[in-house]
Amino acid sequence: MSLLPQQNHVMRPARTPLCPRRRPLTGPRAGSGPASAVLAALTATCLGVGLGASGLLGASGSLAAAAAADVSAGPSAAATSGSVTATATATATTTSTATSTATATSTSTPAARTDLALAPREGRADAEVTVRARLTLSGDGTGVADAAVVLRRRTADGGWRVVGRTTTSSTGTARWVLTLARDPARNRLRASFAGDTALTSASDTARVTLVRRTPRLHVSGPSSVVDGRKVALRVRLATPRGAPVSTRVRLQRKESGHWRTVRLLRTDADGMARLRVRPRVDSAWRAVLRRSAWVERTQSRVHRIDNTPPGRAVTLPAAAPTPRRHLPRQARATEKGAHAVVTRIPEKVWSSMVGRTWHYGCPVGRAQLRLLRINYWGYDGYRYRGELVANADVVAQMAAALSEMYRKKLPIRSMYREDRFGWSSTLHGANDYASMAAGNTSAFNCRQVVGRPGVMSPHAYGRALDLNTWENPYRSSGGIVPDDWWQYHAHPRVAWRSSSHEVVRIMRAHGLAWTYGLGDTQHFDAYPSGGKRATSAWPTLPRVCTVQVCD
Repeated sequence: MSLLPQQNHVMRPARTPLCPRRRPLTGPRAGSGPASAVLAALTATCLGVGLGASGLLGASGSLAAAAAADVSAGPSAAATSGSVTATATATATTTSTATSTATATSTSTPAARTDLALAPREGRADAEVTVRARLTLSGDGTGVADAAVVLRRRTADGGWRVVGRTTTSSTGTARWVLTLARDPARNRLRASFAGDTALTSASDTARVTLVRRTPRLHVSGPSSVVDGRKVALRVRLATPRGAPVSTRVRLQRKESGHWRTVRLLRTDADGMARLRVRPRVDSAWRAVLRRSAWVERTQSRVHRIDNTPPGRAVTLPAAAPTPRRHLPRQARATEKGAHAVVTRIPEKVWSSMVGRTWHYGCPVGRAQLRLLRINYWGYDGYRYRGELVANADVVAQMAAALSEMYRKKLPIRSMYREDRFGWSSTLHGANDYASMAAGNTSAFNCRQVVGRPGVMSPHAYGRALDLNTWENPYRSSGGIVPDDWWQYHAHPRVAWRSSSHEVVRIMRAHGLAWTYGLGDTQHFDAYPSGGKRATSAWPTLPRVCTVQVCD
């Protein structure tokens, strides 16, 4: 901004003494007679011009005293004294008249009017700006020098606070340096001149206009994280020149195609903010600074984090068929280990079971069943939380066997309750065909044996477990289900074709027998006695199930 034009400096004229400046006589030349006294009185008269009325009265008294002394001194002295007295009287009269005239003139002259103008400015928040004001005489614009000017600034509560005091320059200009606030209201300024006997007071108010900043926003952090672990995301906000900016920014994550704010962060004095997150899936992150009075809307580039599995994914043969039915991924496990939890059947779960996995006429009721929730390793190497319903007298054995599978990282494709698959009029229970076609692991299902209408399945008692059903088929009376390719193929982790397979050995160690071997590779029967069939505890099954597969 250009400076205002320079004007003449206002100067006040000095007073001219009424008496000529004379040096008083001193020493032997001064004399001591009556004339000397008169001269002394005249000197006092001249000096009294600047003393006002009291000075003049004092001088007149001195003159009178001098005249009296001359009379007593004799005729010649009296003549001289008379001449001097007349002169002194005339001088005193003239002085008194001039002083009175000057006083009257000074009293009647009004103070000169002044104008004070704040020069409008603009700048960026948190940056310094020079503010100028100019004090001039009204009418001719002559700058007033050496005048005290005060600058005040608007406060948050609506008041005014003094932020600077200065004296005008020879051109009448005052200037201050201050830092602009982010709130436009606090950038409102008021300059004021209090005035004096010769000049009137003046003031002016103006606002400094904010120019919005366009800072740079950046999100950084690791590009990958093992599922379940935390990573630190860093957000940095700075000006284009690299100066840090401290304010609030929004950290957002993209979910289902939409950006959602995860946390409102504040960058520190270094322009940095940090947050530890635990993304359970592949994720995309960005930071956003909203537009306001002092800053433009800014957003960072998208930072992506690849979520990697903590376990080893299952590698299946290239020729192996995939399940015909696809299930959504179950919720990722949050607790450490298998974290098996056994509870009674909750009301919401029971409502879903009735009319699907349980109906009137079933050999067991709600009081004899338990819900098992447990973590397992999925085929993709991630940890999931599954659940199944089993008989109360064997659910602990199933939980122990599945927990050992977890510890040895033996995968399970999925573990949903059978009621998820709806009612099957063919099986007179939940649709186990659909469950097997999805490769699902389950236990209780009050239904008939697949392929044997009228024959109640061991699953109706909640003491049988079907495990990884897609890779471990069942040879039913109507053929091999759910597929026949896997009937002739094994896998060291998910498909067993002999009693020496690690999964079969784990089940056997916890009282779950691989009852039918290759006839029903997915099926395990749990014995409440800890591995031996007890007549008192085991239900009486149809005779056909002793010689043929009943699943």
